[in-house]
Amino acid sequence: MKKIFLGLFIGLCLGGFAGFAAGIFVFPYLFPPPPVNESAGERVEADVRARGTFIHADPSDPVHYGSGGVTVYPDIVHLEADFEVGPGPKYHVYLVPEPKVTPDTAVDETMFVDLGRLKAFAGSQNYAVPDGVDLSRYGSVVIWCEQFEVLISPASLEF
Repeated sequence: MKKIFLGLFIGLCLGGFAGFAAGIFVFPYLFPPPPVNESAGERVEADVRARGTFIHADPSDPVHYGSGGVTVYPDIVHLEADFEVGPGPKYHVYLVPEPKVTPDTAVDETMFVDLGRLKAFAGSQNYAVPDGVDLSRYGSVVIWCEQFEVLISPASLEF
């Protein structure tokens, strides 16, 4: 009888853990946040500091991908309407000094600027650039998963 209760307890613990872990990965697919459609406001082409395009950094990884454009203005980073990344937990938008970011780049060890948590997995979005940030020192905009410390999608900037 003791073995039955022990087996049942271990089974419940393992099942609960597996269910929780699966829920972390499945939740964003079942309940994605609505797309955000923020415009860049009344910006003129002369204000553009840089442009880039998000890429699928590791084609062998079907979960972590990204696409779409990014435009950098003096005070905001604007993810374009065609922006899209695969869903996941705790994605952030970073300005990273390296001009070419790969899955091997230690993004979390660079002098990045965290612009905030990703608002949606698709659609145009704006992120304020903190005062005093010299945009010419940052060669990439990166979508980074803070929870698992994984590169989701980099965009090399062309000034």
